[in-house]
Parts: sequence; structure tokens; C-alpha cells
Amino acid sequence: MIYINDKEYTFKKAQSLTDLFQAVQMNVTNGIAVAVNNKVIPKTDWNVYLVNQNDKIILIKATQGG
Repeated sequence: MIYINDKEYTFKKAQSLTDLFQAVQMNVTNGIAVAVNNKVIPKTDWNVYLVNQNDKIILIKATQGG
């Protein structure tokens, strides 16, 4: 079980953040910050950072405003 913004997902094996986003059909990743278990993962590492069972992922979308 992997948690993305408190929603449960089940995957059979560890996969990269990029693969995970494709699996949950999240096609737009511009302006998104990602934290896994409260650690921010730079976008340059998304292809190599492996997500494991029980990881908690938080996605934060940047917004404009003032």
C-alpha cells in the first residue's frame, strides 16, 4: 500500500515516482512539489527515486496569488 495525499494505492513492486504518476494517470507534473515520508524529492530525482510499500507521498501544487 502506498499513500498519495492520504488516498491508498496498491502496487505489486517498487517503482519510480515518474512510473507511479503514470500509473495513477497524473499527466501534469509542472508546478508540483513531491515529498515522500516528509522528505522533499527534487524533480530531477523522480526517475530514480523508488517508492516502497507504506510510503506516504504528499503532492503540493503551486498556485499564483499575492
